[in-house]
Amino acid sequence: MMNLEKNINLVKNKISEAKKNSVYNQEVDLIAVTKTVESDIMNEALNYGIENIGENKVQEIQRKYDQINKSVKWHLIGTLQTNKVKYIADKVYMIHSVDRMDLAREIDKQAKKYDRVIDCLIQVKLSEEDTKHGVEPDEVLELIKQISKEFKNIKVCGLMGMAPYKENNEETRKYFKELKRIFDQIRSLEIENVTMRDLSMGMSNDFEIAIEEGATLVRVGTSIFGERDYN
Repeated sequence: MMNLEKNINLVKNKISEAKKNSVYNQEVDLIAVTKTVESDIMNEALNYGIENIGENKVQEIQRKYDQINKSVKWHLIGTLQTNKVKYIADKVYMIHSVDRMDLAREIDKQAKKYDRVIDCLIQVKLSEEDTKHGVEPDEVLELIKQISKEFKNIKVCGLMGMAPYKENNEETRKYFKELKRIFDQIRSLEIENVTMRDLSMGMSNDFEIAIEEGATLVRVGTSIFGERDYN
């Protein structure tokens, strides 16, 4: 029997310990990744102090949104198709996976309809794996400049990245260091309409290392809800 309260407390304790090992003295928010998790379990997790929910698919946010009992921040962390933006523009707190201008344009358009400014992160491709999406590191700055100049209903708030899976999770450190380097470089430029506040990196297998390297948002699913069948 899964003990949600125990799992959540264990993850939070690991976050606290990792923060002690970070030189950045940053605040870190836990995003509970609820892929395949039903709303009754999600509501239970909220009772144990979860305040941020991460979903990979638009249709899952749509399906579960009205079934959640408490006020919670919804994060879209998966790949986002432009034709799906309209379904979540009134629901999400943050979109982590902005990686191209046409997607940014659609988010801006749909946000306007609700008189909202949607917080967005630019997803950076950290490895050459085919399964990993994102902007090439040397193209991130140009994309951010374009978005900040053209769109008023999007707020670029930072970067997101996924390190490749490694058996020895210490090997992921270099990817997080690189993303933090890009993050700091862009933040130092103080681009108008851009607040480089959040660095979303680290999942169940490597979030402690990500925090040590500067993560402010960690996306944790398995360590909270257990192994899941994604088929």
